[in-house]
Amino acid sequence: MIKLLALRELRSLFVTPSTWFFLAALQFILAWFFLAMLEAFLDVQPQLAQLANPPGVTVSIAAPLFNTAALLLMMLVPMFTMRLIAEERRNQTFSLLLSSPIASRDIVLGKFAGLLIFLIMLTATVPLMLYTLALGSPLDHGLLAANWLGLLLLTGSYVALGLYISSLTVQPVIAAIGALALLAGLWLADMVATAPNSPWHAISPLHHFQNFNSGLINSADVIFFILFSTVFLLLTMRRIENNRRYG
Repeated sequence: MIKLLALRELRSLFVTPSTWFFLAALQFILAWFFLAMLEAFLDVQPQLAQLANPPGVTVSIAAPLFNTAALLLMMLVPMFTMRLIAEERRNQTFSLLLSSPIASRDIVLGKFAGLLIFLIMLTATVPLMLYTLALGSPLDHGLLAANWLGLLLLTGSYVALGLYISSLTVQPVIAAIGALALLAGLWLADMVATAPNSPWHAISPLHHFQNFNSGLINSADVIFFILFSTVFLLLTMRRIENNRRYG
């Protein structure tokens, strides 16, 4: 059942005009940043050649591009998660799903998986774009793999949080603003926190992504993303179950 619901979400995404608009906008912005970073790297390459251990193209271009993609997804994912539940409620189609014999867990996991698969396909263009650099320079495949894994885990946490916010309201715009405000708030709180052991660092998804961005796969960061996503998915399941019981 989870598979069927995920496929349903994928189909609905691909037939929605706004999906193609957001997709085109994201690709344009990423391509623009990629070309700008490449041009900047080529401009300073004569100076880098004089260094004993100059940074490679992967460190200079790939890592900043993945970091840019992480920030763009923070703003983009709420635009997709708002329609998962809030828009269905507004269109009065979610009540039909609740009245079906489908478990609340399957509903949540199906919607989560459908959007996550779509975003994985969407963000796959980032490493594909970067691997074009292999035509003229060796790449650090380990750094690319760490960034790709971190971006996937980060995207999953964004989707889980946005899905929960979407379950709290019948207004898609409010769901999008709420998810974006919470994600941006965690990011800004992490940025302004100066203490190394600040709790804001511990609960900020983008803070945990930074280790992946530098090529370090830390088990603590992986566990954080898994727990972060699991908590919000469980909260969404509980919310939907309460809707079933009390209307």
